[in-house]
Amino acid sequence: MSERVLMIDDDAVLAGMVAEYLGTRGLSVTTAGTLEQGETLLKRGGFDVLILDAMLPDGDGFDLCKSWRQRSSLPILMLTARGDEVDRIVGLELGADDYLPKPFNPRELLARLRALLRRSQMGAAASAGEVLQFGALELDRGALEVRLNGQPVALTAHQFSLLWALATHPGRVLSREALLELARGDALESFDRSIDVHISRIRAAIEDDPREPRRIITVRGAGYVFAQRQDEDAAL
Repeated sequence: MSERVLMIDDDAVLAGMVAEYLGTRGLSVTTAGTLEQGETLLKRGGFDVLILDAMLPDGDGFDLCKSWRQRSSLPILMLTARGDEVDRIVGLELGADDYLPKPFNPRELLARLRALLRRSQMGAAASAGEVLQFGALELDRGALEVRLNGQPVALTAHQFSLLWALATHPGRVLSREALLELARGDALESFDRSIDVHISRIRAAIEDDPREPRRIITVRGAGYVFAQRQDEDAAL
């Protein structure tokens, strides 16, 4: 069964070309031209990844990204004509997993979608017994879920992958490149500095005080390290 993609974009010509290209490569694409149509389809469910345009005739795609991320871990790739760094960071801060500005190479879009799908499927493929516990913080790879003090924490699939990569190497400094390789499963070219945005969102979700992190520590000029102890006397 092919994986299902929902593309919300008001450019019907582009959406048709993307649907045809991805369709010949094993993906099933459903398109919507407005936020209203797209949200209706999302609520019906059954999709494996969302391609979302930032500027739509009846609203801002960033708003849908933010609201949908609060209720679902569905991978979201922002596809938009907005290419400057500020918009890219805003999209990631609101919960997007990846960002690709127009115009784009369809092969790159396909590669990014497949990477998102691999990460999303990681939980189902993982052993149900793979659970890491660090004090009040618990990572369940089988359920692709993070719990803090027994309560679920909302993270995207990519953010879970980054946190899992850190947590499986406690006390070890990991560079951004090493983190991306561990989280995505293959070596990639530079992914700008969006990894810092994801780390910031993870900290906001799991740290008592994100401004004074005790779980994910920044090592200036080197990368990040996950503290081996997660209690009040946590040490690297």
